[in-house]
Amino acid sequence: MRSSLILEDGSRYAGTGFGAAKNISGEVVFQTGMVGYTESLTDPSYSGEILVLTYPLIGNYGVPDEKVCDEFHIPRWVESNKIHAAAVIVSAHSENYSHWNALESLSSWLKRHNIPALYGIDTRMLTKKLRERGTTLGKVKCPPF
Repeated sequence: MRSSLILEDGSRYAGTGFGAAKNISGEVVFQTGMVGYTESLTDPSYSGEILVLTYPLIGNYGVPDEKVCDEFHIPRWVESNKIHAAAVIVSAHSENYSHWNALESLSSWLKRHNIPALYGIDTRMLTKKLRERGTTLGKVKCPPF
């Protein structure tokens, strides 16, 4: 489904929705790591923010069991017990995942937690704009799929 990210300056970025089909607003921030999308999404420092992930392919290793804890009762594979980001923007995402520890796809995990996501956006160009502009508010428009 065609969806979009709209920044407060009026610029629009067309993409395709996955995860939850809902609209959300928040500060648009970026993360430049090469791995760790589950950790980033569950990091409380991204609470309520629209998270742009710059690595070109996200979702290829799926999502591990978020309920598994270590001997101190701390979640082993995620940073906290819920997704804190309000939405996620990626360049490309994979429904087909392959990892010994994966239980489900990124899309199904986001959908289960009611988190909208977009793919098909040039996240590196968007990150450059965010870095030059500074704090930017945005809105993710994901009509029902």
